[in-house]
Amino acid sequence: QVQLVESGGGLVQAGGSLRLSCTASGRAFSSYVMGWFRQAPGKEREFVAAINRSGGNTNYADSVKGRFTISRDNAKDTAYLQMNSLKPEDTANYYCAASASYYLPVTTGRYNSWGQGTQVTVSS
Repeated sequence: QVQLVESGGGLVQAGGSLRLSCTASGRAFSSYVMGWFRQAPGKEREFVAAINRSGGNTNYADSVKGRFTISRDNAKDTAYLQMNSLKPEDTANYYCAASASYYLPVTTGRYNSWGQGTQVTVSS
């Protein structure tokens, strides 16, 4: 399996931006679909975005479409989530995950490896 470590979370005002990073080690990063999920207190973990192995295909939750951008750099074994126009409702713990799937899964059960999460807090 691949090991994942997220970074880049923090406190930001509404309307601001953050970029999350997810660095992988272990098995070949480029062999995995990468996804980002988030979980707010008292809520289930929800899909945010996913990207295929080459980076040429992406999928987003409707709630973040047009504001967030997922990308990856296979040479650096790193996936990114650029978050712009942040809203208080984006406050959550953000997790990256790796999937061996051949499509872009939106459910947690399709992802094999998870990071420990990074907290994003958006103040109003």
